[in-house]
Amino acid sequence: MKIRLAADLQPDSIVDGEGIRTVVWTQGCPHNCPGCHNPGTHDFNGGALIDVEDVIEELKTIENQDGITLSGGDPVCQSEACSMIAKAAHEMGLNVWCYTGFTYEMMLQNEKHRKLLENVDVLVDGKFILEEKSYDLYFKGSRNQRIIDVKKSLEEKQVVLVEKYKDEKDNSNHYEKPSYMFV
Repeated sequence: MKIRLAADLQPDSIVDGEGIRTVVWTQGCPHNCPGCHNPGTHDFNGGALIDVEDVIEELKTIENQDGITLSGGDPVCQSEACSMIAKAAHEMGLNVWCYTGFTYEMMLQNEKHRKLLENVDVLVDGKFILEEKSYDLYFKGSRNQRIIDVKKSLEEKQVVLVEKYKDEKDNSNHYEKPSYMFV
């Protein structure tokens, strides 16, 4: 099976989920959210087709990572391939985050999307909404998006948010430049 990727795997990310992560940048997104920080990933014909097995083999060579993040583009548009990668990541002892413009509830209604959910630990769902944009949020771009504990949500048959990321960041300790000058 092949997957269309927007870029090479990106190891050592600290902004695309908790811990140190390797990002799998998928190509193709139907949402075209105004203000998207990855508009180059929207074209479904862009990027490059790669064998899923090659992606998995490359993941095996990357050291000192806590997990992988499926981003893009929208990974849900390539659910089967992303599910295979996520399953392999779990077998390597890595956790899996996934960013999507679809909602958790929408994903539950599609068999292939649900299979992807079953291989994801944390889902950041919902379209990016420019009017809801904030730099004070953990691991998401706009306030409407949710950071969902997928395993608990599937077990409890309702959305369970990751508790520690529900609130906004406490930015009360802003860095201030020293008042002295070097001459």
